Amino acid sequence: MRMLLLATAITLAVAVPPSFADDTKLPDIGSSAGELLTPARQAEYGGMMLRELRNYGYLLDDPLVNDWLGTMGTRLGSNSAQPQQKYTFFMMKDRQINAFATLGGYIGMNAGLVLTAEREDEVAAVLSHEIAHVTQQHVLRGVERAQRDQIPILLGMLAAVVAAQQAGGNSSSDATMAAITSGMGLMQQRQIDYTRSNESEADRLGIRTLSRSGYDVDAMAGFFERMSAAMRGNQGGYSTPDFLRTHPVNITRISEAKARAEQMKKDTVLLTTQTPTGVRQERVNPSEPDASRDPLGNQGNPLLPAGLQLTLPDAGLPRGETGLFDWARERLRVLSATTPSELVREYENLKRSQKNGLTDPQRYGVAIARLRDGGVATAQALQELRQLQSEYPDNLWVNLALGEAESRSGQHAEANRRFDALLKRLPRSRPVALTYAGVLNEQGGKDAGKRAQAMLRPLLTRNSDDPVLQSSFARASELAGDPTRASEAYAEAAYLNGRPEQALIQFQALLKQPALDYVTRARVDARIESIMPTVLEMRRLGVRDPDMSRN
Repeated sequence: MRMLLLATAITLAVAVPPSFADDTKLPDIGSSAGELLTPARQAEYGGMMLRELRNYGYLLDDPLVNDWLGTMGTRLGSNSAQPQQKYTFFMMKDRQINAFATLGGYIGMNAGLVLTAEREDEVAAVLSHEIAHVTQQHVLRGVERAQRDQIPILLGMLAAVVAAQQAGGNSSSDATMAAITSGMGLMQQRQIDYTRSNESEADRLGIRTLSRSGYDVDAMAGFFERMSAAMRGNQGGYSTPDFLRTHPVNITRISEAKARAEQMKKDTVLLTTQTPTGVRQERVNPSEPDASRDPLGNQGNPLLPAGLQLTLPDAGLPRGETGLFDWARERLRVLSATTPSELVREYENLKRSQKNGLTDPQRYGVAIARLRDGGVATAQALQELRQLQSEYPDNLWVNLALGEAESRSGQHAEANRRFDALLKRLPRSRPVALTYAGVLNEQGGKDAGKRAQAMLRPLLTRNSDDPVLQSSFARASELAGDPTRASEAYAEAAYLNGRPEQALIQFQALLKQPALDYVTRARVDARIESIMPTVLEMRRLGVRDPDMSRN
């Protein structure tokens, strides 16, 4: 029965009627959906969904992957129709090809989509499409239209979970997970079952966002076309990807996307900028807001020929590809693999199918796979990463993995020197701080704990909703001999991982400690007050944490 809140959150967030085939009207600009759910309530439902997804192991919480996805998403969001909207981008472990948007600006992407993409522009095209669904409130309007459908879905999902719980024994958890998976599959399939006009609008605005952000405007049509062609050539060996079921693609839609991209290119000029790493060329639209980067206003001069190349100093605004796509894809390949043996076969197939063997990012993937295996494989990973680091001395991903390999090989001093240098170069980098703190926590000892604590504490002010950060800070606090901060951080991690009842009990136990200072007591009281309504509602509905029930 624990799934009732998850069902409620996801239903409210994503349920829309399956009527894209026959609804060709424009979106209802006069919709009262904004009154149905306030922005604060939308964010609340989006956060609840994210925590529940994490609770059931669907999320892929990796600092480097999240940083890459967030950088790309934030870049696109800041160039969208609503740059003031707050977006939260997250990666799912699932290798099905899919992406989705839900209430509160929460946008999820499956690892399978990145593994299928051939370049970052294609991933950015999908993200910009999902961002457009958020900016145009397509999800919110869908919620309003689907009110009559929500109760049957909730009842059906609840009945499945109850039946699974009644199975008892060892099969109960498996049956419950099967019911959860089925219910989530239904919800996810319905979530972007938008009208034809909504999809077209998201494509149109998405391409504009791509252009503003410096990405290839042809990427959207290209990705859709390649996926559609692959499915036409499929002889039944694979099912239709979720992305094509929830984002129906036809010749008309692909043609429209191509036409918009061509028009977008006609409306742009080629801009050459001087950056610290060299010269960069990109197309910019003089009529778009980012054209103000030209201090002389030349881009908007109608007397200048459309193909004129302008050389301007770089204004420091990040545009275009991050340059990390190939490395991110291989890291995702490793982190989303079902079993180590499956991953080994996957890389063996890649090596045989490619004329020159594995690429350098794929070698990185093999190395981190070995690093995760541990044991004798750590020495092999260390050797491979040292070779890669000599070829890519400034690659952060390679350096972080090398530092981990050195530490796990017993070379603690060398690893710490490497991390200290990275931290000095990138003092506000979340991946550097979290990776270094994780290594220090593995090394153990009070001094290591204090060092990790000091490094992570500044991140808590702006990333308090990060369960990886909270868990790492909790362990560091334990090592440093600070049980109060450790208990508080563990409780926060429990809440963010979808276990509010556990979090409440941990916070209440913390209040009983006699040495608790006034500031900490006030902070804990505030967290108890904010979590209590959620726990009480769950108890009223008969939803209990399975771990708490067993205890």
